[in-house]
Amino acid sequence: MQYISHYRSPLGDLLLAADDTGLIGLWFEGQKYFALHLDKEREERALPLFERVKEWLDLYFSGKKPDFSVPLHLIGTEFQKEVWEFLLAIPYGQTTTYGEIAGKLAAKKGLPHMSAQAVGGAVGHNPISILVPCHRVVGANGNPTGYAGGIDRKVKLLTLEGVDLGKR
Repeated sequence: MQYISHYRSPLGDLLLAADDTGLIGLWFEGQKYFALHLDKEREERALPLFERVKEWLDLYFSGKKPDFSVPLHLIGTEFQKEVWEFLLAIPYGQTTTYGEIAGKLAAKKGLPHMSAQAVGGAVGHNPISILVPCHRVVGANGNPTGYAGGIDRKVKLLTLEGVDLGKR
């Protein structure tokens, strides 16, 4: 069974989704790929997991780096999950590029090259915004590109974390 809850953030309303394993989704209302793979049959319910996620989000949106994690249940292809694991390793307040992730993934797999565009596709399909920090991935020139929640939100999230977008 899947469960949902709602959170009002300074950047817009968020839909949270979970199953018995962990958080499976966190989307800005109306974003690209909104609620993708969410079952039609789901129940709105107050869960301890949702309270923990909301506590994490409260800290985050107050400008503090949350010092705890919440259980995640990443649902996607094996390639997507590999890319999302790299996203989870990007430190708060820092950015990386699609090409840098592609290079690391190629090295991990023993390949000479990996497509940055393929990585971008996986990043764009990340179902857990903010907690799986796809907003920390920028274009090769350091510009904030390609965010399913909208570029304006991406810039605001990075600014909240203290990222100087002019420095890359």
